[in-house]
Amino acid sequence: MGKILIVYHSKTGNTEQMAKSVAEGVKEEGVEFELKSIENTTVEDMLSADGIIVGSPTYFGLPSAEIKKLFDDSVKYYGSFEGKVGGAFTSSAHIGGGNETTIMGIIQMMLIHGMIVQGTTKSDHYGPVSVGKPNDKVKKDCKELGKRIAKLVKKIKGE
Repeated sequence: MGKILIVYHSKTGNTEQMAKSVAEGVKEEGVEFELKSIENTTVEDMLSADGIIVGSPTYFGLPSAEIKKLFDDSVKYYGSFEGKVGGAFTSSAHIGGGNETTIMGIIQMMLIHGMIVQGTTKSDHYGPVSVGKPNDKVKKDCKELGKRIAKLVKKIKGE
């Protein structure tokens, strides 16, 4: 059975709430998962996962330094992430505050690692975004992200 790592960085609790909703979606699909804050996550945690979903606050239109450092540290395993499934989500203080560029920054790091990233035609195409505290729509989008990644992991693993 596949395993998904959901890693997030959160100072206000907004990104953490989103991560918990992502986890609900993964759980509904029956895929094993681990929900970890960035402070408790190592690159080796990423190695043991078939899917990696990363959530970051938006800082100056980019992922937080803590999320970036995790990916910077992962370079020692370059090539080992090929074929893993990835997804991203973010929270910010303002509309137009760099939400999509933050998600794209995370996705770019995943693509450089050879990971598989699937968008959606239904809502936030690149990944869920919350402006301030996540509302019901954002929580639903996060849950759908978890389901989408879990379904793709199952498909790739032949489950």
